[in-house]
Amino acid sequence: MTPKRRRLTMVGLGLLMIAAATALALNAFEDTLVFFYSPTDLIDTKTNPKKQIRVGGLVEEKSLLKSNDGLSVSFTITDLDNSLPVIFKGALPDLFREGQGVVAEGYLVGGLFQAKHVLAKHDENYMPKEVADSLKKSGKWKGGNKQ
Repeated sequence: MTPKRRRLTMVGLGLLMIAAATALALNAFEDTLVFFYSPTDLIDTKTNPKKQIRVGGLVEEKSLLKSNDGLSVSFTITDLDNSLPVIFKGALPDLFREGQGVVAEGYLVGGLFQAKHVLAKHDENYMPKEVADSLKKSGKWKGGNKQ
């Protein structure tokens, strides 16, 4: 093998190793992403029930039901166009209440969202940008979004 061919082989192997490392890094990065959806987005999108997602919107009025054990709650998240039932087992944030913005992180299983974490904001003016944008997109919500 000539020195030129040996050098070309080494450069080719180096580029192949860099491509393989990049593919592995991007694949690992994709597994850690948590996508954000509104209830309307979830109607239009097929999601993997094993993939963790975030759902945001407003807690629908008169939808909060607490169980007798004091830990399990169910409520409905709405983007003023569509609604999504949510169940959560754990302590809700102190600022959680009906009519306020909320982001729930968990899994969508058969039309029911099973939340692992629930985040609440005290005022629609401080709502997460994604939630405010999805509500504004519905055309029915006119609140502010100061962050």
